[in-house]
Amino acid sequence: MLANKTTIALSTVALLAGIIGGPSTPIAAARTPSTSKDSIQDWPSYGGQPANDHYSPLKQVNKSNVSKLKVAWTYDTGEDGGMETNPLVVGKVLYSYTPSQKVIALDSATGKLLWRFDSGITAEQPTRGLSYWTDGKQGRLFAGIMNYLYALDPKTGKPIADFGEAGRIDLRKGLRGDYHLQSIALTTPGIIYKDLIIVGGEMPETLPAAPGDIRAYDVHTGATRWTFHTIPHPGEFGYETWPADAWQHSGAANNWSGMSLDIERGIVYVPTGSTAFDFYGGDRLGNNLFANTLLALDVNTGKRIWHFQGVHHDIWDRDFPSAPSLVTIRHNGKNIDAIAQTTKQGFLYLFDRSTGAPLFPIEERKYPASTVPGEIASPTQPHPLKPEPYARQILTEDMLTNRTPEAHAWAVQQFRTFRSEGQFVPFGLNKQTVIFPGFDGGAEWGGPAVDVKTGVIYINANEMAWTGGLQQNDTARSPGEAIYRSQCSVCHGADRSGSPPGFPSLVEIEKRLSDDQIKSVVHHGKGRMPTFPNLSDSQLDQLLAFLKNPTATPDDPSGDKKEMESLAAASTESDALGGKVYQQRCAICHGDKREGNPPSFPMLIGVGGRLSRQQIVNVIHQGRGRMPGFSNLGSDNLNALLRFLGALDINAPIHKAGPQYSFTGYRKFLDPDHYPAIAPPWGTLNAIDLNTGEYLWKVPLGEYPDLAAKGMKNTGSENYGGPIVTAGGVVFIGASLYDYKFHAFDASSGKLLWETKLPYAGRATPATYMVDGKQFVVVATGGGRYQIAPARGVYVAFALP
Repeated sequence: MLANKTTIALSTVALLAGIIGGPSTPIAAARTPSTSKDSIQDWPSYGGQPANDHYSPLKQVNKSNVSKLKVAWTYDTGEDGGMETNPLVVGKVLYSYTPSQKVIALDSATGKLLWRFDSGITAEQPTRGLSYWTDGKQGRLFAGIMNYLYALDPKTGKPIADFGEAGRIDLRKGLRGDYHLQSIALTTPGIIYKDLIIVGGEMPETLPAAPGDIRAYDVHTGATRWTFHTIPHPGEFGYETWPADAWQHSGAANNWSGMSLDIERGIVYVPTGSTAFDFYGGDRLGNNLFANTLLALDVNTGKRIWHFQGVHHDIWDRDFPSAPSLVTIRHNGKNIDAIAQTTKQGFLYLFDRSTGAPLFPIEERKYPASTVPGEIASPTQPHPLKPEPYARQILTEDMLTNRTPEAHAWAVQQFRTFRSEGQFVPFGLNKQTVIFPGFDGGAEWGGPAVDVKTGVIYINANEMAWTGGLQQNDTARSPGEAIYRSQCSVCHGADRSGSPPGFPSLVEIEKRLSDDQIKSVVHHGKGRMPTFPNLSDSQLDQLLAFLKNPTATPDDPSGDKKEMESLAAASTESDALGGKVYQQRCAICHGDKREGNPPSFPMLIGVGGRLSRQQIVNVIHQGRGRMPGFSNLGSDNLNALLRFLGALDINAPIHKAGPQYSFTGYRKFLDPDHYPAIAPPWGTLNAIDLNTGEYLWKVPLGEYPDLAAKGMKNTGSENYGGPIVTAGGVVFIGASLYDYKFHAFDASSGKLLWETKLPYAGRATPATYMVDGKQFVVVATGGGRYQIAPARGVYVAFALP
């Protein structure tokens, strides 16, 4: 969640100096990708085509001969780390990334390096693809590297100087406030339409976070052409679904998962995620449009055409996880141009892509109310009646693991301490609630594949149980602990134990990483962790001090009990005074419980997470709207009131830990041997006929090699990265987390036709293309999300002998 402070600007000279390994022969002039489904031989867009269908009309490799595939070439990036990239292929050139976000061009027939672009930015965020523009004469390659969007010459890899500032634009600019303090990374590529590139971005799960504006830029100049506010401004549609001032302080509701485009209709389809803070919404009461929403926007203007919100007032991190897929189906005797959207919760939605009308019924079902003070969960949530969910929906005791009697007994004991009632049960205080399918789905960012000839969709899904909960933020013993609770505990847990390997434990982190290494991760992000530009150097030092000695207090580095008791007593006294001042001065308008009566009297629950201490002081002293100023408050009363409101003074000896409630951390439900504590399948590949909404087949995807060796095979496993499907009747997918396998399935039956072991896990969506009369299938390997062993970034391409 932090930005790279050492690379705010690079000169043109420095950018050009980053180009190494230039081509031995000039790359051919830009080739115009074909738009006919039957003639496409390239893979010119993320997901294959702007429709994001992951479909190829190639059929040289088919059901009858796929078992004969051999490795045609490999390219070792020379870097350690994971890759999640779906490469682009235009003509004889393959464009992609290395694990550290170097952009590379390879000969698509041989894997030979043609050029390599090094931006000079230290980057370890996921990079899932690039964007390619051409007018038939010249081309531009657009690459997201952290918070920058670069325009590169596809022939040389050099930045195109007339785009933005020296070949790049800074996506932090134009969002809100001081752009240096914003955190955004372009992890999934933008989409191209005529002379526009439309982008979203990844943002933090915690406050402060920038708003998730959708923006269109001119591909020639980098100038902003239009902006759509996913957190509506006054007068915009959806503004009433938020508190009145939410557009000034709420964050995210962003598109991190990619977009799809109907070129003929001029509509771009944009799925969004949750808003920050993910798990407590007492400071953002309302349905919160356009978070968790599939948006249909006029691609020329950014104007909303229609929308569908998949989760109202999300408090479960139920982002739409991937770009939707466009497909034409037969429905009620008519051909319908449709759009299919997967979800983390295992639902598949299907709409008329012109109007947004659902093609199968969707009902609003009632769900429990929240028991957490200040939280008002939506009383209903949408639920499609067809197709049936592609992941199990509620975890019951009879679904727990039977891997061993000991594992089963442990799982039963743990399960009986949880709340497990299915989807959309609000988190409570001091009790773990089961999320099933888990925070990583259901479906994930790889997205589905659609056979455009048959209307069958192929979805890989996780079936893992996770748990989560809330806890009240008591007084922090140090400024570092306050920072940790507000910025880090959402992923690494209140006890710093994390949920490895996805969310590493920070217990004794100082024994594994140096101070400089820790600061580098905080500044530059790593894996799914964003950057944190909102932390000053002194705050970062305070955070490090807490991580090294969590029980220490500012005046007693050893964590002396007496000093802690003294701080606690001071905290209690200050809270009492602050409560008294609040009742005397504020409660008459904002309510005894700070719930307010928006929009006239704003809610003050969580105000310390929305406004800085100085901003709150200014409002108290000067007044705002119908609120008068209170300039006569003495310093003791003012500080006590600020503390009561949660306005953290990071340098004060007594500390409030940011928001009123914090998330206990993402927790996979694993047994003591670190296997899933539920019965298989733990991952599946599903085929659904979109014409009827019926399943054709479902098979396990992936396995644990050590369990398979003991006879426990075909369990399925967690999987990331999506499938592709070809006219040859083959579904190709890697994705499985532990077995390093690359698979080919019969698209009509689900039968496994071929598999091979990759050098590292292929947790990326593959691509297929034809060059010089030969069809290739290529996949990036190297770990990616939840890297469980040392890995190296290697591309592997297969072809028939």
